[in-house]
Amino acid sequence: MLSTFSSEYMKNKDIGSQPWPDAAVLYQPYEEEQILLAENASCLAVRTYLIMLNLPFKVEQRANAEFMSPGGKRTKLPVLQVENFINAEFEQILHFVEQKGYSLSKNIDENTKKDIRTYVCLVENIFTNAEQYISWVDTEVRKEVTFVRNGCVYPFPLNHIQNFRKLMSARRQLGVNEYLNLSLENVIKKVEKLCKTLSNLLGDQKYFCGAKPIELDALVFGHLFSIFTMTLPNDVLAVTINKYENLIRFCKNINAEYFNKARKRPT
Repeated sequence: MLSTFSSEYMKNKDIGSQPWPDAAVLYQPYEEEQILLAENASCLAVRTYLIMLNLPFKVEQRANAEFMSPGGKRTKLPVLQVENFINAEFEQILHFVEQKGYSLSKNIDENTKKDIRTYVCLVENIFTNAEQYISWVDTEVRKEVTFVRNGCVYPFPLNHIQNFRKLMSARRQLGVNEYLNLSLENVIKKVEKLCKTLSNLLGDQKYFCGAKPIELDALVFGHLFSIFTMTLPNDVLAVTINKYENLIRFCKNINAEYFNKARKRPT
């Protein structure tokens, strides 16, 4: 079982001593039938990040991908296996990859790197909580999409048990992050404020730091593109983001530039 590799085991290994292998595997839920909005955003962000770094990996879709995860603060996904090392979620995988000696921002000054990390935390926090909120708190989305997708890989009555289990987990997470008792209007205000900040930061540039992508580009693309492309009965998140033309252009650019190449990778 992948879960038998603990974080403590990974801390005790010299992860920077070996080159990147050809056999790295990224595990995620089934895209067409199962994956939820926040999970899809996290998985897409990691895939984009690895592609930008030109690191080889194979995507494997598994019904139990969440249960293969060694843990995490948000979605527990995706799960990256690089030889004996197992990491999950964007920030943990980013840290692991950088320890291996690969970085999109290695030529950027330290003050800018600190700002980037601040934006990464802000994007992960606000977008992920908003995605979880719309998926699990909005009644229409929860009944018509979230329960259907989350429960589709389990037989009755296990599908209902798993839906209840994940609902309680999502509510706990939203409660800890002080989102559970917010109105949808207040959640959207947070998203709107973040989008305005990102739009101002991006300006007319191709990427957030100019001509070359950094990890923030991969993360923002993962969230925005997932929100744009996942059909929900309440599309308020997509409507909010759609107000910012440079963010739309940014998503189209990354999709065209990197995912035409990514389709050549084994999946």
